[in-house]
Amino acid sequence: MLETEVLIIGGGPAGSTLARALVQAGKNVTVMDKALFPRSKVCAGWITPAVLKALEIRPADYAAKHVLQSIHGFQTSRLGAPPVYSEFPGEPVSYGIRRIEFDNFLLRRCGARLLLGRAFKSMRRDYEGWVINDDIRARLVVGAGGHFCPVARFIGAKEPSETVVAAQEIEFEMSSEQKARCPVRAEVPELFFSPDCKGYGWVFRKGDYLNIGLGREDRHRLSEQVSQFIDHLAGTGRIPETLPAKLNGHAYLLYPHRRRPLVQDGVMLIGDAAGLAYAQSGEGIRPAVESALLAADTIAKCADEYSTARLGGYLAKLNSRFGQVPAGSPSATKIPVRLKQAVAAWLMRNHFLSKNLLIRQWFLRVNDKHLVFGQMNVL
Repeated sequence: MLETEVLIIGGGPAGSTLARALVQAGKNVTVMDKALFPRSKVCAGWITPAVLKALEIRPADYAAKHVLQSIHGFQTSRLGAPPVYSEFPGEPVSYGIRRIEFDNFLLRRCGARLLLGRAFKSMRRDYEGWVINDDIRARLVVGAGGHFCPVARFIGAKEPSETVVAAQEIEFEMSSEQKARCPVRAEVPELFFSPDCKGYGWVFRKGDYLNIGLGREDRHRLSEQVSQFIDHLAGTGRIPETLPAKLNGHAYLLYPHRRRPLVQDGVMLIGDAAGLAYAQSGEGIRPAVESALLAADTIAKCADEYSTARLGGYLAKLNSRFGQVPAGSPSATKIPVRLKQAVAAWLMRNHFLSKNLLIRQWFLRVNDKHLVFGQMNVL
């Protein structure tokens, strides 16, 4: 039987970040994932400079071998309305990455033992900790397997009770002709917000690649909404009339809607498994990375005792970083629909608010303090 102190289920940005931090702290760490890396991941794929800083990645070094599209602005609009351009001259305010490259890079450098192509099947308690799949024993199991993480289900996540964002997306390499005809500027992603304020779509060019998608809090008739969005983009010449494949789907939780438990004796959840995506933008990569760093700080202070009480410090750190999750049903705090739509329409037309509130604060989160391993105790 394989013995490891910490077993991380999921090799995405959250899992690999936690693994790297714990390996640096001298822990015996194993990462298990059902996929073989590199693997495709449904995601728009943009990150802020804060993510690279937290991960200790120099942009020039990463860009030498991988796609790293500099972003200097955004085009925003309500679907069908005139767009507003928000330009950011100088240093990039964000970057476009391909998840098939980015996740593989993070996982391969983490330094942990990797068990890839190994699906989670079972988990039971024994006298020394947890036994997974009857052949791995770990004192601490960390769920980092995304929204549908099996560890999250094991400790009580009940997906039907949670408000989920559902999205469909495609990323493909454009032909020479498509590149020549594509009007989307690589340094300016285009965002199209739904008139009912329940989600937004995007068109994002990363060099030779084009990423198209739409996400909504309301999963009802999602495919129909996506089809209408694609037809609109094709009809206005933003994308090719024929896409090379069907769009792929995924789901995630917005942080204020999370209702799942995050810690139990010898178990904790990070990243999308913990439901940490930002409410305004749906971004999940930065919260995933930061939750991993906060978890690493907590684990390092547990003195090898992974009780619920000891792991509870992680919850306090999450609340300090991301705010308290509102009590009760998410619907209890909802703004009246007509008021929300009226405010959104006004905001989308206002250049100052679109740039400084929608993009700078909600999407780029420029005022958030940088978080790096070894400095979490200030929270």
